[in-house]
Amino acid sequence: MIELPKRHRPAIDAQINIVPYIDVMLVLLVIFMMTTPIIEQGIEVDLPSAEAEMVDFVDQQPTIISINKMGEYFINSLNEDDSDVAKGEKLPLGIIAGRVSARLEIYPQMKVFVRGDKHVAYGSVISLMSFLQKNGVDKVGIVTESPDVK
Repeated sequence: MIELPKRHRPAIDAQINIVPYIDVMLVLLVIFMMTTPIIEQGIEVDLPSAEAEMVDFVDQQPTIISINKMGEYFINSLNEDDSDVAKGEKLPLGIIAGRVSARLEIYPQMKVFVRGDKHVAYGSVISLMSFLQKNGVDKVGIVTESPDVK
């Protein structure tokens, strides 16, 4: 009898090739690195520069009130669980003071900061700070930009 030659099957490689996954991961990393500076939170404010000490927000996020070039007031809530305060919502002074004093009742140690554009009238910042003081906010900080940044 004639014996037929036996076929050899190639060995099955059951390992996962991770090189394409590394490529995808690196592409995603580049995308996130490019989009993160674009997603900065807040209102476009050109801050004045000054020497100041850095404030640490480890325990609690602050309430930041921004004033743009046109003198419009905005309140930014940095806590995600605070759904009634939209980020960058334009509000009149009375509503801002009410929301800040309501948050102060919940968070007595909360810090309040004012981000005033350097081209805004000085009176707008002072009227905001005095209005907050009349409505129960004892200490208000001012956000500036470090001179080394520019």
